[in-house]
Formats: sequence, C-alpha cells, structure tokens
Amino acid sequence: MNTAATDDGFVVFDHVQKSYDGETLVVKDLNLSIGKGEFLTMLGPSGSGKTTCLMMLAGFETATHGEIRLAGKNINDLPPHKRGIGMVFQNYALFPHMTVGENLAFPLEVRGMGKSEREAKVMRALDMVQMGKFANRRPAQLSGGQQQRIALARALVFDPELVLMDEPLGALDKQLREHMQFEIKHLHETLGITVVYVTHDQGEALTMSDRVAVFNDGRIQQLAPPDELYERPQNSFVAQFIGENNKLPGKVESLDGDNCTVRLSTGEIIDATPVNVRSVGQETLVSIRPERVEFKPEMMPPGAHMIDAEVLEVIYMGDIFRTRMKVAGTEDFVMKSRNTLGQTKLRAGERIKIGWHPQDARALDPM
Repeated sequence: MNTAATDDGFVVFDHVQKSYDGETLVVKDLNLSIGKGEFLTMLGPSGSGKTTCLMMLAGFETATHGEIRLAGKNINDLPPHKRGIGMVFQNYALFPHMTVGENLAFPLEVRGMGKSEREAKVMRALDMVQMGKFANRRPAQLSGGQQQRIALARALVFDPELVLMDEPLGALDKQLREHMQFEIKHLHETLGITVVYVTHDQGEALTMSDRVAVFNDGRIQQLAPPDELYERPQNSFVAQFIGENNKLPGKVESLDGDNCTVRLSTGEIIDATPVNVRSVGQETLVSIRPERVEFKPEMMPPGAHMIDAEVLEVIYMGDIFRTRMKVAGTEDFVMKSRNTLGQTKLRAGERIKIGWHPQDARALDPM
C-alpha cells in the first residue's frame, strides 16, 4: 500500500525505486509525502528498504528511478552537503580528536559562519540537550547517552528544517533509550522541525511518531498514525509486526459489509471485522490483541464472543500477567491481564471460558 505523492509535501518521494544490482529492487515504486513539521517514522525489519529510503533522502544513495523533492525542489542530483539536512546515526559519528564544542562548530565552519556566531549557536545547541557544561570534553570522555546527545546537538546546530535519524537510540540501554525518546519528541515539538526517523523497534515508533510508514519487502504496507496502526492494521504483516497479536486460522463463512463470520480450523464460528477478505470461502487469519481478551464474566464486554481455552502457562511480569493458552487448536494464544488487587490467579491445566468483543477480531489475509 502506497500513498499518493503530492506536491504540497515538504518531503516527497515520487515513484522512487532503488536497485543495487540492476535487477532486484530494494525499494519498489515508493510514493510518500511528508508534511512540514511532521515526525514520520519508517519502521520495518532488516532489509525492508527503510534505511535505503533515508540514505537516498540524505544523498548518500542515488535513486534508480523516480524523483525526491525537498520543499518543492528536485534534489536527486544535489550532493549531501548542499541539502541542508541534519543527520543522527546510531554510531554517533563524532570526531574523536575534536572536543564537543569543536564537533558542533565543524558544520558551521563548513558553512562559512563567523567565530562569534558559531560559538553562540554551539552553546545554544548544547543547552538544548542539557550538555552545556561539556563543550571542552572529548567524545571518549562521555558515556554513550552523552555522546548521543552531542550527535543530536550537532544535527540541530545549523538550524536545519529537516533532520534524519537512523536507529539513533539502538546502542543505548532500555531505560536511557526510553528517556531519549521523550527528549527527541520534545525537541521536535519545541523547534517545529521535520523529522524522518528509521527504526525496527515498533514501541519506539508508536511512542514518538505523528505517522508511521511500515515497510516490508521494499514497499509501504501501511501508513497511518500510531493508534490507527495498532487498532486497525490493514494486513497480517502489520498486525504481527506492530505489538503482540493472536491469530486464529479459518475460512470466511459469510460476508456482509463490515461484518463477517469465520469458521475456525476446529469448527467454531466467530464474528469478525473483514479487512483483507473479499469472498466467502477465502482463507483468513483472525487477529485479536492479547489485552482485549477477558476471562472474568463480569468484565466481558456486551456481545462478547465466548470460546473454550486451556491454560498452558502463566507468566508474572509485574504490572501484568501473561497467560498462554490453547484456543481452537492454537497453543500460542495469549491473554494479558492487569495485576490488580484481588486478581484471580489462573494456573496451568485450568479450563476456562475467554471472550472478546467481535469488533476486536479482524479477519486478515493468511500471511
């Protein structure tokens, strides 16, 4: 699924393709418009084409076909240093022989800026990332998190309108990575810059983005705000890649507009919302999020679909219990329930009834 490229986007990929060997397309006919001031994340597994798209936008790779426009101008043949784009990489790419201040001043010197203006911009950028006291340190004297802040400040120091980030938090530990996600998002909102962000971490994409483009096999599978991606995935790949997801195989029994019934492989018939099914008899995977599954009768939503389940494993995760069950012949069906006062403790071997609202079941393509 591709969006139509429009001329009113600040960044536009217009029928862009990329091949390294002249035969295999790494990026296949990409049409994408990114609005000015937008935070757009390109999300996908390794080899899906997302980083190649970022490198073409930066000017480090050349499109095999199509046009890339920035602020209405074709930049296909414009060298990287003339695009005015800030870049942040996972490996920081700081000059080890320079101080922090010198690292930040370098892109300003290249642009011919005077010393006093350079110094003012360097200190302003360092203050943005709470690193104003570190101007005279060298990168080797900084922690990984501090180096990433400096790399971010260097990308912002010359006031670019567009900043590209390639897996910038991948080398940080979980707690620091989550903290930096909020800092980057705050800077984006404060400065009003356009950010194109590449990651394979779906949690990171959901946390930070205005919209997410989910890539697979060189194409955008779905482009939508984070909540829409999670709540209304358009195919099985997106449903599986974004968050945890239960899938029950079956065949479409009836189809009526926004409703369908599915006969599961074990014979049960359930209601679902048809997404990628078009005819009765078609094979499908019914998608249900683990947190939408309930086992307490008093918590069941009105019109809930009920089905038998056998508890196989209960994992305590602090804030939630993760219960793996056998449901309709599938042994990896998961229910997530909050750890609340008086929570009923399920045990392996128990046979229970579980339920979910029919709207939370989506009939998708069978991967």
